[in-house]
Amino acid sequence: MATRAPLRPLSAAFRSAVRTPHHAAAARGFRTTAAVPIRVGDRLPDLDVLMEATPGNRVNLAEEAGRTSDAVIIGVPAAFSGVCSAKHIPSYIRHPALKDFGLVAVVSVNDVFVMKAWGETLDPASETGIRFLADPSGAFTKALDLAFDGAAIFGGDRSKRYAIVLRDGKIESIAVEPDNTGTSVSMADQVLGAAKKADWNA
Repeated sequence: MATRAPLRPLSAAFRSAVRTPHHAAAARGFRTTAAVPIRVGDRLPDLDVLMEATPGNRVNLAEEAGRTSDAVIIGVPAAFSGVCSAKHIPSYIRHPALKDFGLVAVVSVNDVFVMKAWGETLDPASETGIRFLADPSGAFTKALDLAFDGAAIFGGDRSKRYAIVLRDGKIESIAVEPDNTGTSVSMADQVLGAAKKADWNA
């Protein structure tokens, strides 16, 4: 009767190759913007992927935030959703400190036409100065490492609800909802109120 040769343990390199298919490794090789958690003191990702009003009007928030002393970027899971439309963004529209910010932008993983229509609904006379920016591919949101899997409700990846305050182009504070979509830390009273207190204590 033939005897079997003893089995040898797989090498570490072979185990790694099995766990990481070639196509996945290749995809990583072509990735140009790694998702890195943002921190206080960082600048925004230097990307020309956001759109305003039309697909041809690209916006680079890193550049624009660097041209003003005070900015706030508000991320939302979905345009026209109930909480975003009735509670979150209106809290900024009504807040008296909003006028002290040279740049206020709302960013959502939606197409530019939806964001334009949503902005016209919430601010029909364009009196607030809030800009509604589309992140159709989610590239900006993913570069911030603030995307989540919203397939069950929204059909794909979406943005966590967040608010970022910047001073001279650098992040001063970050408020990200722990459950992705709630309103426990990112409402205007919490975000802009804290920013004003920092001014008073400076």
